[in-house]
Order: sequence, then C-alpha cells, then structure tokens
Amino acid sequence: MAPSQPAIDRRALITGRIINPDRVVAPPGGEIASILVQARPDRLDKVEAAILALDGCEIYGRDPKGKLVVVADAPTAGALGAMLNAITLLPDVYSASLVFHATDAGV
Repeated sequence: MAPSQPAIDRRALITGRIINPDRVVAPPGGEIASILVQARPDRLDKVEAAILALDGCEIYGRDPKGKLVVVADAPTAGALGAMLNAITLLPDVYSASLVFHATDAGV
C-alpha cells in the first residue's frame, strides 16, 4: 500500500498560507507543436538527422522535394520557441514555420 500524503488545509491553500509549499507539485503539462520545414532537397537526410538530434523532435512526414513535418514537444512555450529557432538556424534549412501549437494540460 502506498504511503498517504498529508492533507493540505484547504483554507490555508486558498489564502496562500501553506505551511510547506514544497509539497505542492505542479501538474504535468507541456507544449506541443507542428513545424513545417523547407530544406535543400539534396541535403534532406542531414537536416532530418539534425532535427532528430534535438530533444523532443520527431519527423512525422517527409517529401523528397525538401519538406519535413516535425512534431515537437517542449516543457514551456519559451523552450518551444528556442527549438523553432534552432531548427530555423540549421544549415541547409530555408524556413521553419509553426503551423500548429497547443498547450497540453496533462489531464
């Protein structure tokens, strides 16, 4: 049987007077996005490998004319933006466009 965690006083929580705030754990969540990448067709394998090396990126679709559909997962919107910038700055990438973005509430 799992050990029970001490209950948090509801009134203390609502009024902001939690005795030990370290016990409060934020719910899981994150940012999910779809990014359309246009790259040099003759260097598509190298671009794909570089994107896959980024933490949280997967290739969902590929077109031999130089297009990749990337699905990205990041803990925050800032991290997602940094990931988009990193993809944009990769050698042989012409453009990287955010086409879908959602916040996963972890529910």
